Order: sequence, then C-alpha cells, then structure tokens
Amino acid sequence: MKFQVRLAVGCAALALAACGPKDAAIPGDATPGLPGVLSAEGDFGSTLQLALIEAKPGDTIRLPEGIFMLDTGLSLDVDGVTVLGAGQDKTILDFSGQTGAGEGLLVTADDVTLMAFAIRDTRGDGIKSKGSDRITYRDLTVDWPGEPDEENGAYGVYPVESEDVLIENVTVRGASDAGIYVGQSHNIIVRNSIAEYNVAGIEIENSTNADVYGNVARDNAGGILVFDLPDLPMVGGHSTRIFNNQIVHNNTRNFAPVGNIVAGVPSGTGVIVLANRNVHVFDNDFADNRTAHVLLTAYGEPFTDARYNPLPRDIVVRNNRWTGGGEDPQGDLTAVAQALGGTLPAIVTDGVTKWPGAEAARVNIVVDEDPAVGFLNLGVGAYPLDPATLAPSTDRPRGLAVAEPGAVKLPQDAGAE
Repeated sequence: MKFQVRLAVGCAALALAACGPKDAAIPGDATPGLPGVLSAEGDFGSTLQLALIEAKPGDTIRLPEGIFMLDTGLSLDVDGVTVLGAGQDKTILDFSGQTGAGEGLLVTADDVTLMAFAIRDTRGDGIKSKGSDRITYRDLTVDWPGEPDEENGAYGVYPVESEDVLIENVTVRGASDAGIYVGQSHNIIVRNSIAEYNVAGIEIENSTNADVYGNVARDNAGGILVFDLPDLPMVGGHSTRIFNNQIVHNNTRNFAPVGNIVAGVPSGTGVIVLANRNVHVFDNDFADNRTAHVLLTAYGEPFTDARYNPLPRDIVVRNNRWTGGGEDPQGDLTAVAQALGGTLPAIVTDGVTKWPGAEAARVNIVVDEDPAVGFLNLGVGAYPLDPATLAPSTDRPRGLAVAEPGAVKLPQDAGAE
C-alpha cells in the first residue's frame, strides 16, 4: 500500500523541552520472591529461549547484566510472564549477527511485562507483540546504532491487535518506519518515552482510545503520527490525546524504504493526523520542525474499503507552545511554500472534504491558539487534485466544540496517579 502526505504539489502550489523518561525502580536481588538470574555462561540465546518456553504463568525471567550476542530471534507464548533485566543500559541483547530477518523478541501472550533491558541491531522489528492484551513495555531501549539506514528494522516496539497497552520509559532510535508504534489496538498509553532518529517517532494507527503524553519526539522525520488506513482488519481509529510532549527538531531525512507508507512523510513535521477522528493536540512544546508543526490531511490514494472514511474529523489543536519551524518545507510542500514566500505556518491542512463517490462532509477542525499562531487551509477540496479548484485560505475554521476523550485507564496501571 502506498501513501503520500498529499497536501498539494507542483502546479497546484503555484495557484496560491524538559520532559523525558523517569526509570521505574528495578527490583533487586533482595526482592522477596524473585528467582535467580539466568546463567550468562555458554549459549545465552539458547538459555533464554528455553526459559521463555518453559515459563509458567506468574514467572519472572531475570536477565543478567552484560552484552549478549544473539543470532536468532526469541519468542514468548506464555501468559503472565515478566522478563526483567538489570537495566536498559546494563542488559543488552545484541542481534547484529542475526541470521534471519525476524524480530528480536516476539510476544503472543497476555499479561506480559517486558522491563529493564535493551535490544540492539535487529534485522527486523525490535520487539513485536501480537494479540497480547494487558502488555507492558517499561524501561526498555531498542536501537540501531549509526547513521539512519533504510536497512534498519522497521519498528522498535510494535504492539498490534491488542487491548490495554502500556509503553513507558522506552527509548527507540533508528527505526526505518516507526520507533514506537501501536496498531489496531484499544486502550493505549504511551508516556515518558524518547523517540529519536526514526522515520516516525511515535505512531498510533487504526486504534482507539490512546493517550500519548510526557514524551520527547525529536530528530525524527515526523514526530508523532495518528493515522487511519484502509484495508486493515480494524479501521475507524478515533479518540487520541497528544499532550504534554516535546515535539522538536524532527528534521532527519526520511530514510524509509521506497513503497513504505511512511516514505511519504515530509521531513520536518511535528504531528500528522491522517484520516482519524476525535484527535486532541494540546499543551505540547513544538520547536524547529522545518516543514510544519502540525499537518492535518486526508488519505489521498484510491481505496475500495467501504468501511473507510479518509478525512480527518473533529480535530482539536489548542494551548500549545510554538517556537520556530516552517522555514524549510520538504517533500510535496516545498512548492507550496515557494508559492507563499518560502515558509509555512505552524498548522496546515489540505482542506479535503470529500472523496470519489461520497458527498462533501464537514471535517470540523478546531484551532484554539493565540492569533499569532499561523494557519493555512490549502483548499484542495478533493483528491485527485484539480489545481483549478484550489481555494487556499489563512482563515481559521469555525469548528464546533468537540468533547475531549476521558483519560485512558489500564488494569496493569491501577496504581498510577
């Protein structure tokens, strides 16, 4: 499936930081009830995989301190297991010699906690969980060292098709798709994490009820993405809150492999909302994203999924803090900026209100920001793009009030404030 952030191109254009991870306390050797640490002798990869296979619900598998070279991926299919390292900078599973193309760790069980270790240089995704309800990713690092490379694994932490997902105090660097990605899931918290030097820092896709807060999304191509795409088992993503994040300097080149959905994300974007509903972006710090801080866009490719609505609807942008940005727009937006004097404002929408075979609809965008915060509606109207019908405007929309979703509550996070 191909996707481009299609806000306007070519001749159409001529017609117109102080939050971060706070590690949780890591249980020590004196903690009552904890088992001994796995032996670091011999083939540690085989030792660990055997422990994952033989684990029973309620078990904790403790990883020793050190750097361990693994050449094959790991898997866990037992409910209620905790995998606990000595710290994300102390227990490092290094897959630079991995012979297959799979993930470092695949989890297909419920009530699993992954905590206090790092995964490095996997051929595929770092950690993937599928159909894993009430999973917790905590105090983890997943990275691909070196310069951004399209040969890096696609996703850092990658829970899909799950309910009650908690990601906290996680750091991901170098993913060739998304550092922290949650797809086709319900009830999600992503907090107090760092996503840097990925194509997309944090992505919520085809999911419902997500809170993304207290994170640092910096030096990615795009900082935080909220997408809904057609032809997936779950469509109709809605009810996401993006708040109290630092979304800064997301100017890394887009190094996604050609043909990937995120390959069309312009370098220099802070937040992109695509074809999603009831998304609230507030109380964030935006700084120095060279294309635009916020892009609101429809899905611009042909589709046949009768369930799918490609428009962004009921989007609220309010009470954020804005510094710089928009001075060097990239991708399809370069020509747009040139037609407007070389820069773009903080908030840009394509202005699409219909798609082939459908009547025009009210998308309802609410911008509650200081008047000095710039806004641009490109007035595309519909895809495929017709330059003759463009009606660009800097007037803010008169949106209708949208009720903010309630805070996400997770059963495994019952003690949180």
